[in-house]
Amino acid sequence: MPTQSSAARPPAAVIPEPPLGRWYDVDGRRLMLYRSGAGGPAVVFVPGSGLVGLDYLNVHDRVAELTTSVLYDRAGTGWSEPVQLPRTAGEVTDELRDLLRVADVPAPYVLVGHSLGGGYARHYAQRFPDEVAGLLLLDPTHEEMLNRAPEQVVELLAQMKSQELPEATPEQLQAARGPIVDLLATWPDSVRDALVDRHLATYRASWEEDKNLYGEVADELRNAPAVPDIPMIVVSAVGHDETQARIWPAELLAEINERKLALHAELAASVPRGEHRVLDDAGHAWMHEERRHAVLQAIGDLLRLTRKPVRE
Repeated sequence: MPTQSSAARPPAAVIPEPPLGRWYDVDGRRLMLYRSGAGGPAVVFVPGSGLVGLDYLNVHDRVAELTTSVLYDRAGTGWSEPVQLPRTAGEVTDELRDLLRVADVPAPYVLVGHSLGGGYARHYAQRFPDEVAGLLLLDPTHEEMLNRAPEQVVELLAQMKSQELPEATPEQLQAARGPIVDLLATWPDSVRDALVDRHLATYRASWEEDKNLYGEVADELRNAPAVPDIPMIVVSAVGHDETQARIWPAELLAEINERKLALHAELAASVPRGEHRVLDDAGHAWMHEERRHAVLQAIGDLLRLTRKPVRE
């Protein structure tokens, strides 16, 4: 697995201690993991690109009333140590597997993967089928997404990714702070300020992680074994999303969502116990907050379907 040399990594002091959770050493790199609750199967959240584990804290706290719930940051994001981005899905899933073992979180797991994290969660199940009890995929990426996209989308994405992301100025970072604070208004005071700072410090991670999404990662998903026969719920979000609305014209975004729905329906139908649910009043990035009840309902349904005892 390609890693940065110790000389290339920033000193540990530049990453502040996480407000919740702790670091675990995995292959010489510190990774943040926060766990609550007890029992099994453990629910493990795999964040989307640009998000970090503590972005799912409100859902996590409710899940922890039912079973063990786990939030984490993969290397290069959040409070985990840097790594050269982008990475392969194999590298990410190997790392998650090792982290869960080091943190003594026993399998099997219900993996909750959001966006890019949905692709990683599915790849984990493809590679380690005996370790996954169920999958909840929240508006997940799909290996055929670019192939099925409108031609205009393909052209615009190629233009965007051919450029380097410029460094944000202090003024731009300060201007971005207010909207992030608003998004995290319901988080505990002890967590919110640190989480806002971490988002601003790692804003490049999403851009870098996505660089191989439609190439290398898509091929890994396409060529891996089928998802095992486990309960799987795919939730599509087709409501207003501020970021997507700024990028795509309204008519084009409607077509993107229509094709995404078709892919998600096919994905759900690819396993005997798959189900497709659609949220027309939640956007892609923060669907776990905008429709928190729907996400919690899906997790609860998966826990019941696994037929494992959970703490009520």
